[in-house]
Amino acid sequence: MDLSVVVPTLNGRDRLAACLDALAADAPDTEVIVVNGPSADGTTGMVRDRDDVDVLVEISDRTVNVARNAGIEVATGDAVALVDYDNRIEPGWRDAVDDGLDAAPVVSGPVTPIPPGGTSAAEPGIEADAVESGGGTDAAKTGSAIPDVPDAGDRSAPERSRIAGQNVTYFESGNVAFRRDALDELDGFDEYLRVGGARDAAHRLARMDREVAWRPGLAAREELPTPTAADGGRSASEWGWKYRGLAYRLLKNYGARPTALLRTGSHALADAVAAAKDVVRGESTPTRWAATGRDVLLGLAGGTSDGLVARRRDRGPARNPNGISTRADRAVAKYDRRAERDRGETEGAEDGGERAAIDDAE
Repeated sequence: MDLSVVVPTLNGRDRLAACLDALAADAPDTEVIVVNGPSADGTTGMVRDRDDVDVLVEISDRTVNVARNAGIEVATGDAVALVDYDNRIEPGWRDAVDDGLDAAPVVSGPVTPIPPGGTSAAEPGIEADAVESGGGTDAAKTGSAIPDVPDAGDRSAPERSRIAGQNVTYFESGNVAFRRDALDELDGFDEYLRVGGARDAAHRLARMDREVAWRPGLAAREELPTPTAADGGRSASEWGWKYRGLAYRLLKNYGARPTALLRTGSHALADAVAAAKDVVRGESTPTRWAATGRDVLLGLAGGTSDGLVARRRDRGPARNPNGISTRADRAVAKYDRRAERDRGETEGAEDGGERAAIDDAE
């Protein structure tokens, strides 16, 4: 099975280099595509200097789902894997991809976080897309200003839930592989979402009766960033987008069902109580709590409205009115070594033919 690996990145040059080193060592037969958001740390030069990256796509958008779609769009493999720039695949990862995709159209595996400069015995994880179960944010991750982030819960197996009578298996957004036909049916990721794109895709896969397999051998390690600020919490605007994304994808995928509305409301209430406890402990202020609550309510209202509109716009199985097929202007620049190699092979064949003709003439 020909495999393409898409690596979205934003201002993560050194961790991206480690990711690419691991891919070159453990999956040398793959087509590697790096999608670079508007990085300002020399990522472009570093990638172009390597000979193990087949395509570099430059985009101006900071949204991770745009980066994913831009990479999927140029991938040529029978299967496409998504690997976050701060993940390093483990030995055996490539074989686990083939094994998993022989059994199911989508396969994911564990990711073990590694603190800066150290190792971790933390349990491997499943990406929880930052919203239906909480979690923090890393503003530079996977090409997004507000990325999908891991859950702090049980990280030893894929997370599963049942919503409106439908069983949903979530996958690790930065360590997952798809058969091409499954991605085509999904039409990639929904670019409306600044956060929660992988979770949305999991809901849509479940609706299409597409299984998500789990393989422990499809393992990766995540190099966590060095903390740069004392306050690691969400800003009010991030909380607003968290709930905008949550309401959008639940309303888009399930409509105005009591289950979807109750799920959204229960998460908002739980976070409001937790934030109020922070105020009581002196770890936050009433002003910040009120500002966060305002943004959460605005996010819920906007996401609910937009989700219902999106549901009407795409009534098909994909439920993706903002997918790959909806635009063709993601890339602002593309450096394609495949085209260079093809030209070199063509020129080599032509030179060989000319030499043969000369020999025949002599």
